Parts: sequence; C-alpha cells; structure tokens
Amino acid sequence: MNDALQYQKQIESQYEKLKKEAEAAGYRLNPDIEFTRELVDGLLTNEKRYGYWACPCRLADGVERNDRDIICPCDYRDADLTEHGACYCGLYVSQVVIHEKISAGSIPERRPPKEKRDKIGEKPATSLNSSLDYPV
Repeated sequence: MNDALQYQKQIESQYEKLKKEAEAAGYRLNPDIEFTRELVDGLLTNEKRYGYWACPCRLADGVERNDRDIICPCDYRDADLTEHGACYCGLYVSQVVIHEKISAGSIPERRPPKEKRDKIGEKPATSLNSSLDYPV
C-alpha cells in the first residue's frame, strides 16, 4: 500500500475515533466531513511535528508546557461553543450549528498573547463560566 493511501486511512481512522469520543462526551464534530478531515490531518501533522495535538489553526510554540492550553481539545473550546456555536478552528460545533439554525462565523482568538501567557506561567488564562452548556 502506498504511503498516501495509508495516511488517508490513518486520517479516516482518527476522524472516526475522534467523532466517537466527542459524541460520547456530549460534543459534536463539524458536519462538513472534508473540512473536519483536514483538521484531523493538521492534528496528525502537529503530533508528528511536536509530539502532541496542538490546534491546527494556531501557531504552536513546540514546547508542550507552553502549548497546553491549545492542545486539542483546547481550553477555550467550551466558551467558544457557548458563545459562537463552534470552537476556534471549527472542529467542534454546537447542536444549533448542526441543525443549521445558525452558521458559525469567525471565532475571535481567546488565547492571550505570548507575553501575557509568559507572565501567567503554566496556568492558561481561561474564563471560568459555570453556566457553560457543555461538559468539561
């Protein structure tokens, strides 16, 4: 089997696993399967590059300790789902988006700039909101 075909099978396998895990935890993946597979490809690429699933839509530092807040699923997913119907990269979407009652538009970046993250240390700045609609 050639490498490209084998890699496509790996993407599909990871997509199915991620979908099953997401649904078991009360989440939903983006229904645009091709888009979602591209994100899975990005996660696999980052796993090869860094050794962990850094968000494919953010610039990772390459040091896991510095990127913990953007390891998929990122620390900002639940707040983004609640406020915007999708996470920053669009991998996870809300039920409202699934049922096409709204479309997820551009999601603003919640991750603090590197300078602020450096001051905070290892603990990422997240908004703790007890009224989140999603499991944490």
